[in-house]
Amino acid sequence: MRSTGYRRTVAALSVCSLALVVSACGSGDDTASGKTRITVNCMPPKSAKVDRRFFEQDIASFEKQHPDIDVVAHDAFPCQDPKTFDAKLAGGQMEDVFYTYFTDAKHVVDINQAADLTPYVKELKSYGTLQQQLRDIYTVDGKIYGIPRTGYSMGLIYNKKLFEKAGLDPEQPPSTWEELRADAKKIAALGDGTVGYADYSAQNQGGWHFTAELYSQGGDVVSADGKKATVDTPEGHAVLQNLHDMRWTDASMGSKQLLVINDVQQMMGSGKLGMYLSAPDNIPILVKEKGGDYKDLALAPMPGGKGTLIGGDGYMVNKKARPDQIRAGLQWLDHMFLTPGAGFLGDYARAKKADAPVGLPEPRLFTGAADAKDRQVKKANANVPVENYQAFLDGNQSLRMKIEPPNAQQIYSVLDSAVSAVLTKKDADIDQLLKDASTKIDGILARS
Repeated sequence: MRSTGYRRTVAALSVCSLALVVSACGSGDDTASGKTRITVNCMPPKSAKVDRRFFEQDIASFEKQHPDIDVVAHDAFPCQDPKTFDAKLAGGQMEDVFYTYFTDAKHVVDINQAADLTPYVKELKSYGTLQQQLRDIYTVDGKIYGIPRTGYSMGLIYNKKLFEKAGLDPEQPPSTWEELRADAKKIAALGDGTVGYADYSAQNQGGWHFTAELYSQGGDVVSADGKKATVDTPEGHAVLQNLHDMRWTDASMGSKQLLVINDVQQMMGSGKLGMYLSAPDNIPILVKEKGGDYKDLALAPMPGGKGTLIGGDGYMVNKKARPDQIRAGLQWLDHMFLTPGAGFLGDYARAKKADAPVGLPEPRLFTGAADAKDRQVKKANANVPVENYQAFLDGNQSLRMKIEPPNAQQIYSVLDSAVSAVLTKKDADIDQLLKDASTKIDGILARS
């Protein structure tokens, strides 16, 4: 799954409607006044006024610098609709340069809908500055098929004010699941409807978080070859047992369950929740939409110390694109997203003027000098308490970064059932839940 936003409020991004004719979306021979014409998606909708304005400004500046390229952007909601994504690809209606989640990359290559960018990436100025683990996501059988745009990793958001009220040190967040359980119990003991720790358990979100928690324990959802489930393990058992015990023995997770992300965000924003798992992009949502305060919200690395789930997005190029369109698309990506301290996601000075949050610890896309420049410009324009996120940055250095499993949504649906069972049934049989989940996941993998 993806996280819920970006550095600003970009939670609603675009796809081109299936109702559009092929020439309006995909590659073709059409040019505009002798220019190379490319269609792109993921333009913020008109309802996201600030982001829409920034996106349009950046396209205009790109076209001014590249008068031989005409960029036609498509907007809608969301950036990618899983229900129509494959149909657009198969029907030839996909844009020349199109948005994908990390988990889409191999699938798009497998169905032969992506252009091989390997001969062209040497022309992409920024490519060598991007994190290798993110580049690898779009590399299949040694060939490059996409360019990462953002990346996130899961951590622990916690309420510093509640930590203080519970007699805990807000500068020492829990680093193990045992410590988290103890802290959650103390926070819940404050009473008045206060919940120590909350987790998702519906709409596939429970399976998503089970995966993140399993990674933190050092486990995996599927085997290295992607053919067998690996959830029926001591690590998988530890995840469910911990949730069960916090819910029923400690009473630190509250009585209301089958929660989804909006429920948990509302609890945190209202000051009634001590901790939950999330990526940094949740923090602006908690403040701008849920009533939270930046000074009270801090971020720690995933408890467990062994791994964390990463996700994100990027762009791929339609297999029908001509060489000049591929080159134009890569130049556009460089300009829009991949120049440190500039562009749609990196112009921190512009974002600050628009009262958008600047200083969150992710996305962390670059390495080396490019990363240093990006962080320097971000720090100079920060308008959020960056010290609240230092533990997250420090702790992530030692964690194994793991992408979501193949067939993620189908697998999450299976794991949802296991998570919801332990949170709603005191006598849930954890061993049987994991055995059942393992069998179902094996079936999903066998059919893929």
